[in-house]
This record gives sequence, C-alpha cells and structure tokens, in this order.
Amino acid sequence: MDIMKFEDFRKKIVGSCSKVIVGQDDVLRLVTISFICGGHVLLEDVPGTGKTMLLKTFSKTVGGAFSRVQFTPDLLPSDLTGINFYNQKVGEFEFRRGPLFANIILADEINRATPRTQSSLLEAMEERQITVDGATYVLERPFMVMATQNPLESYGTFPLPEAQIDRFFMRLSLGRLERYQEIEVLVRPSTEDILSSLTQAVTMEETEYVQDNYHNVTVSEEVTGYIMDIIEGTRSERQFSTGISTRGAIAFFRAVKACAAINGKDFATPEDVLFVAPHVLTHRLAGGSHSNKDAKGILTRIIEEIPVPLEG
Repeated sequence: MDIMKFEDFRKKIVGSCSKVIVGQDDVLRLVTISFICGGHVLLEDVPGTGKTMLLKTFSKTVGGAFSRVQFTPDLLPSDLTGINFYNQKVGEFEFRRGPLFANIILADEINRATPRTQSSLLEAMEERQITVDGATYVLERPFMVMATQNPLESYGTFPLPEAQIDRFFMRLSLGRLERYQEIEVLVRPSTEDILSSLTQAVTMEETEYVQDNYHNVTVSEEVTGYIMDIIEGTRSERQFSTGISTRGAIAFFRAVKACAAINGKDFATPEDVLFVAPHVLTHRLAGGSHSNKDAKGILTRIIEEIPVPLEG
C-alpha cells in the first residue's frame, strides 16, 4: 500500500474545495473519510451556512456523475429510482433511470419528503442497488449520498427514523464562520463563479485505489481496545437506551483506518479515534429524549473517562 497516495488524495480534495468553502478544512477531511469508506453523509445545520455549496463543491472535485434532488412532500419513490414506461415506437416497456443512478447524490432537505420516499433511499444506501418492478439494478462505484436537513424548522417536515439515520456514516455540522473568515467570503468574487471555474482534482483511478486499500491500515491491539472501550462505554451508559450497535462499531473502526491513511500513516493512533468519534457515533446515540447536542455531550464525557493508550 502506497500511503502517500492517500495523503495526496486528501490534499488535492481539501485544497480544491477550500477555494470555495472557507474555514471548513476539518469538515472536508471528514467528508473525504466518508467518501473513502463508501459511507454517506448527513449535513445538518441552519439555513445559509453553505451546506449545499459544500456538497456541490466536493462533487465537482471528485468528479463522476452528479445529481441533485430537492426533497419535497410530493416527491415519490419513483422520482428517485426511475420508472418503467411504455415506448410506443418499439412496442415494449423501457426503464428510465432516476437520479439515484449517479456517483454523488445530493439529497437536499431530506426531511421534507414523506417517510415512504425517505425509505426508498435505504436499499440504495445500504445495498448499493435499486429494485424496480422486480428487476434489480446494481449501482456503480463510487456511490455516495450526501443529504442536508434543517434541524430547527419542524413545520412541514418528516423527521428521519433512527433506522435511516443509522445508514449515514457521519453526521456533520458546519457552524458559523469566524469574523475574519466571513469578511473573506464577503469581499471575494461570487462563490458561484469560483465553483464554475473548479475542475476535477482527483481521477477515478485514484478514488478506486484509496477505496480499495484503506483497509490495509494497521490497528494495534491497544487502539482496537480503546475503540471497544468507547463502544462499550455507550452501551453501559444509563442515559442511552442501547448504545452503539455492531454496525456502528464497524463504521467507527473503518473511519479510524481511513483517517490514519489520509494523514499519511499506515497505522492508526488514538488521535485518529478522537478525531472521528463524535461524527461517526453521536447520531447513532441521539433520539428519544436526547438531542444530537445532548448525545454529543454525554459521549464526550464517556470518552474523557476512558484512559488513552500510550502507543498506537
């Protein structure tokens, strides 16, 4: 495994996206980690913080087919997957592919669609395939769903069920810019103009390499034990009903490996664990009586109480 290819991959993506997205290098690293792991991202924040722009910029940077779907209450599952229609010229039915047949899908304001339409994403996100009228279509790699939602406005929305939230590899938030960063955005040329001049920064071959080889990062017994201590800490915490599932633990382990790789290491360290933990685990603990903010605070306390291994 050529570890330098991973670091170069990260530098190309973060460097390219930073031309449009200001002050969000950590978020761009996390999206890159999700992309390498073949995971999906839920970007949650108040309107006007640049969620859609970040995802559009990332898509243009990594290349491949891109589709954007504005989720609304009248959006049907077939509007995502596609439909069979009768072609009178040839006298038979043909399948017209929907927007899910792309490499990067932006699901804008996903919580505005009905649960029926939201659930139509599940098979595509989890199984990387779509079934329409009994026929199954395999989706091409890379495949990544990046969804946005507004956490504050609840009128006319349909909150995502916990089973679907768990399908997202990470849940991220941009937050507000610092004063000097926002001034930089105000005085520079139009963001749309900068985005239109952006070109693909990584090739499909580079993407395929990092997605196929990040598994080769070594995780020592000490770091693996540290990961499991955190997982078991959420399960024994009385304020959480169940804690992190095995699927969540696998996602956590994969994210740690990818994080180490993009930082130019072929072995994982506790720093990699601490960097990805809140973003991979918090949304799997929120729900019921706990908001995402509450769950993050409890998780932080759990992690602080666990001894950090001295060596990776």
